[in-house]
Amino acid sequence: MASASATLLKSSPVIDKCEWVKAQTLRHTPPLSVVRCNPAFTIRASYADELVKTAKTVASPGRGILAMDESNATCGKRLASIGLENTEANRQAYRTLLVTAPGLGQYISGAILFEETLYQSTVDGEKIVDILLQQNIVPGIKVDKGLVPLAGSNDESWCQGLDGLASRSAAYYTQGARFAKWRTVVSIPNGPSALAVKEAAWGLARYAAISQENGLVPIVEPEILLDGEHGIDRTFEVAQKVWAEVFFYLAENNVLFEGILLKPSMVTPGAESKDRATPQQVSDYTLKLLHRRIPPAVPGIMFLSGGQSEVEATLNLNAMNQSPNPWHVSFSYARALQNTTLKTWGGRAENVKAAQDALLFRAKSNSLAQLGKYTGEGESDEATKGMFVKGYVY
Repeated sequence: MASASATLLKSSPVIDKCEWVKAQTLRHTPPLSVVRCNPAFTIRASYADELVKTAKTVASPGRGILAMDESNATCGKRLASIGLENTEANRQAYRTLLVTAPGLGQYISGAILFEETLYQSTVDGEKIVDILLQQNIVPGIKVDKGLVPLAGSNDESWCQGLDGLASRSAAYYTQGARFAKWRTVVSIPNGPSALAVKEAAWGLARYAAISQENGLVPIVEPEILLDGEHGIDRTFEVAQKVWAEVFFYLAENNVLFEGILLKPSMVTPGAESKDRATPQQVSDYTLKLLHRRIPPAVPGIMFLSGGQSEVEATLNLNAMNQSPNPWHVSFSYARALQNTTLKTWGGRAENVKAAQDALLFRAKSNSLAQLGKYTGEGESDEATKGMFVKGYVY
């Protein structure tokens, strides 16, 4: 055991029961024993080293996350855009195209899956989880149950899904997932109210603690929506408040910072603002926010694209990696990795290779941006089109 876990184990009456870690296999169900360090702090010590290792693997140089965790309903909207019916077979075909792209693991370190996908096989009958592992890609799982209206707020939302999360997380771990994702949102045009910010932060902290207790690295994602006409300074102001609250409650819930990943929004003007920001401005504001609010112990900052065009998301990421910082600053993109891929495929078998080539090009572009080496060469017109959707849900 490494030093962090060893320290915890010294005060434990169940030292011998943690020997199981050495023989742990991917789908081995963990024991229920816990280690009690003091009356106020309980942690399943057997997972501490694994959580840190998983987080560092996902936050590895030149790689980022492919977010392919769209709900079946949202996946249906994507399929409809290319004239396909929302059937399990069509969803399976598209997900197979993504995970079997040759060499994807060179640029992608983790893939966030929807529950259906975690238990799904490819069209050739191989488990999707196994395909990802063969590519050296860590499987992850979306665990939240979506946004619902927050009573007493200014028409704001809160994220549900804490009920039953522990048992679901344990099952996901057994199935091969090693990290989790929970998305809640904050709306600047609607305030945001202190109630909404506090609810978002508390929910994320509870989810993070439960995930870590069950072996999953939590991605902490309070998305500050692009909706609005506000300028970049207002986004920065709100982001500071949100992240201060989030880390306060993460600490209150004894979350291991070395075993989490963040998925923040970049600091940009509102999508409907008359003022636009250059990649350098986005980088300056976003890095200033990170330095003021994010502890260096956090291994990876995996930015969401939030409706930016594919090229815009890559340019902004590249700008942030032009100067040293204490974190792995990378990407966790969905539409900004998949948009051109989906349209290239069009649901036609003869287009699969071209669609996979488009995915690999996009993934490589973001890999280069993570290293601060992206040049913008070879980009298509499609990749420059914005994808902002007001009030976006998935």
